[in-house]
Amino acid sequence: MEGHKLAQVLLATLLVFAAGCVTVKPQQRSVLADPIMQFEGDPQASAQLRHAIDNREGSYGGGGVAGGGCGCN
Repeated sequence: MEGHKLAQVLLATLLVFAAGCVTVKPQQRSVLADPIMQFEGDPQASAQLRHAIDNREGSYGGGGVAGGGCGCN
């Protein structure tokens, strides 16, 4: 019974991952590359947010991924 339940979980996981695979056609890439499709769709609003974060961090580029402002990576 335990093996049957494990097989069902594995099958469900496989189906979820298989549903996420999509091939993008070359003519669709221009639509997906449109700036409006970005998470930060409004450049003015994101520039204001970056400016506020830079002022808070006390340095330029405080919104990066590499460090937390304490010198550690």
